[in-house]
Amino acid sequence: MTNETTRNWKPATAMVHGGTLRSQFGETSEAMYLTQGFVYETAEAAEARFKGETQGFIYSRYANPTVDMFEKRMCALEGAEDARATASGMAAVSAALLCSVKAGDHVIAARALFGSCRWVVETLMPKYGIETTLVDGTKMEEWEKAVRPNTKLFFLESPTNPTLEVIDIAAVAKIANSIGARVVVDNVFATPLQQKPLELGAHVVVYSATKHIDGQGRCLGGVILSDKKWIDENLHDYFRHTGPSLSPFNAWTLLKGLETLPIRVKQQTESAGRIAGHLACHPAVGRVIYPGRNDHPQADIIARQMTGGSTLICFELKGGKNAAFRFSNELEIVKISNNLGDAKSLITHPATTTHKNLSDDARAELGIDGGTLRISIGLEDADDLIGDIDRALEKA
Repeated sequence: MTNETTRNWKPATAMVHGGTLRSQFGETSEAMYLTQGFVYETAEAAEARFKGETQGFIYSRYANPTVDMFEKRMCALEGAEDARATASGMAAVSAALLCSVKAGDHVIAARALFGSCRWVVETLMPKYGIETTLVDGTKMEEWEKAVRPNTKLFFLESPTNPTLEVIDIAAVAKIANSIGARVVVDNVFATPLQQKPLELGAHVVVYSATKHIDGQGRCLGGVILSDKKWIDENLHDYFRHTGPSLSPFNAWTLLKGLETLPIRVKQQTESAGRIAGHLACHPAVGRVIYPGRNDHPQADIIARQMTGGSTLICFELKGGKNAAFRFSNELEIVKISNNLGDAKSLITHPATTTHKNLSDDARAELGIDGGTLRISIGLEDADDLIGDIDRALEKA
């Protein structure tokens, strides 16, 4: 099965068959290779493997048959030449950023980032002599103004966590290309089904596979995708020697998740669109932000670069934190959790959880206040979810 063949498949087919590697037993489901290392018939064969003269696996810290299948299947879905799977989404983000720069380099990042991503950009990278600047990612003039002679990397997520801002990836890539910098995009909220950053000009894409790709609350995982040259020259040695590897068991679980990803995301997105419209009409709700609505601040960009809305909704209750807490506590079907992209609907209060470490001013800049809530729509019946939300709003 060639890469060229898999790239001609539709996503649903690639999610079931892409990258499959069968043993001599011809198993239907992908095999789980729970092994740390591999043996060689001769010392000469081991030498040739380590020299790269023969193909094969050496050590599961940086290459394993089950993990390799997951990486190849993600490449088939994303349209990437190569990938490396990691133990978590944050391992993917950290590796993609840190392998790309060195002391004295400069990184520009959109300020609307997940709290841990901001910590990597604002706190960790400067410790190693890497300069960083945060900008309003929706304003191209801020990206341009922040450029310095030593700027090497642009980083953004779109849609953003939690307020679902959408950044013009093609426009950011154009600025980066003009100075020879690279663009890293965290594409978790859009999923690889509803936005293709590489096609829009991004150079590197990262995912927390924990989210929609597993999507059933079972395991952690992450993945970095790019062209083979960048991975060989930047990521490979970093990955090999620092060891942020994905376990074979988790890779197998994620392979199973990919098989149902298109069906799950389709239903979750349809339900989210319906629920967003319902919330927008409720008198207790001050604002609804959803990428599938015409009143989204970046609706024109969404129409150009996304093929679907989102499984996430951001909304604000007029009563602030007290109302947000009362509402969340009254929900029966929707569970309180900081996760997202799950089969179960989950609600998060960003100001006190995912973005609690930001200053009040930083949260205000991002549009996060006490009444802001992020809801991840699951696979429950949309009518039941609407009923649960209405009852909670009434009681709150």
